[in-house]
Order: sequence, then C-alpha cells, then structure tokens
Amino acid sequence: MFSSGPTLGYRLILSAFICLVLLLADRHLAPTVHLRNALGFFVTPVHWVAGLPMQLGLWAEESTVSRTELLDENRRLKNEALVLKQKVQQMVSLRAENNRLRELLNASEQLDDDVLVAELIGVDPDPYTHEVILNKGSEQGVFVGQPILDAQGLMGQVIEVLPYTSRVLLLADSNHAIPVQVNRNGLRSIVVGTGKLDELALVYVPDTADIRKGDLLVSSGLGSRYPKGYPVAEITKVEHDPGEPFAIVRAKPTAFLDRSRYLLMVFSAESRLPTIESEGL
Repeated sequence: MFSSGPTLGYRLILSAFICLVLLLADRHLAPTVHLRNALGFFVTPVHWVAGLPMQLGLWAEESTVSRTELLDENRRLKNEALVLKQKVQQMVSLRAENNRLRELLNASEQLDDDVLVAELIGVDPDPYTHEVILNKGSEQGVFVGQPILDAQGLMGQVIEVLPYTSRVLLLADSNHAIPVQVNRNGLRSIVVGTGKLDELALVYVPDTADIRKGDLLVSSGLGSRYPKGYPVAEITKVEHDPGEPFAIVRAKPTAFLDRSRYLLMVFSAESRLPTIESEGL
C-alpha cells in the first residue's frame, strides 16, 4: 500500500531528468519555440483571469480615492466660489458707495456755504414719521434748524441736537413744510410732506398759476430757515378741478430720502434763527 523509498527516489530522478531535457531542448531546439508560444497563447488568459481580482481591487481602491478627492475638491471650489461672490458683492457695494461719495463731494464744491459731511446711523421706526439720526452733534457745531442735503437736493432740517448725534426731520414728513419757488419763472409756493417718501404736495396753488409737469422747485429762502436756491422737488402732476380755486399739484423730491447715507450739513447765516428773549411786562 505504501511506496518504498527507492521507488520514490527513482521518480524524483526521472522528473529531474525530464525537466533538464526540456530546458535543454527549449534552449537549443527551434521547434520548442513554437511549442512555447502555443502554450503561452493558452496560458495568457489563465494569467489574466487569475490576476483579475487583484486588478479589480486596485481599480475599486483608486475609484474610491478619486471620488473622495473629487468630492473634497468640489466642496472646496463651492466654498471658494461663495467667498468670491461675497467679495464681488462687497466690491459692487463699495463702488456704489464711492460713486455716492464722489457725487457728494462734487455737490459740496458747488455750494458757497460751509458744509459738514455726516453719516446716517439710524431711522425712526415709526411708520407715521420720517426722521433719521446722523452721527454729528453739538460738538461739531450742529444746531437746530440746520439744513440737510444729499448730492441731489434738500432732505430736511435738524430738529434735535445731542453732543454727538442729531435728529433730522425729512421733507416727506407730514409735519414738514418749506417755502419754494418754481425755478423757471419764480412762482412762489409752499411744499408740505405727504407721509410718502416719493411724493410732496404744493398747497394753495392758484388754478391759473403758471406751473407745469417737470418744473424744478428750489428753496426760496423765505422764512429764514433754508438757504435760497437749493433743489427741492420736481413737479410730477398738475390737476385742475373746475370750480375749485386751487390746483392739485404733486412733486417728487430730488433728494434720495430713502437711500442716501452720507449727507451734507449746511452752515449758512440765514439758516441760523435768531434767539428771541421774552421780557416780563
């Protein structure tokens, strides 16, 4: 049942001899080259199939790494794009603010009066009033009744002064009124606020008055409050009601009451009201 030791030894010697013969034949005999090529043709697919699991493993690992890298890069690019968009928006805002400051500078150069640039820092939340807070006060020489302008025209006047801030009543407030005149012909009238930032009203305009849509209204200087000649509003509507003595006239402020952030505080002699002291009788 068991092979003896000499038989096993003969088999090993015979196997070694056959291997040696095949090696010598492969090296020195030409037909063995064709035989090796033929065997290689059949053995190659076996090698390819045998190595397929390892190739698939490498491909899966590379795909996983590549997908992770792509996701990380995609996330990074999204973050960079968001930051760039924020910077672009900031640049647009800064450019717009620079343009407004340039307009304000040009406006200040055209004024004969001394001016102080102030920044709007607060808006009254009451929907029935139109008041704003500026960052200049009595420490900078601000006084009650001081006219306030933006680059386009009059905005209102100071009604309250604190050491470092001041409160301004805008033209659109229903409690505000200003004497004006039509720049085209000098016709005088009174402009009052309607409570709307984009609309003012002219009161007591005779039905026969020479006033037209598109006329520019400027401050008349009457009342010793506002200096003369500052743009106030542009006529947008003139209606004549038969039988009524006064026309219905509406105007749009030339100043950007709802947008301007940097304003001019005008120092002029006529805008300072004299103080009246009462004496006991």
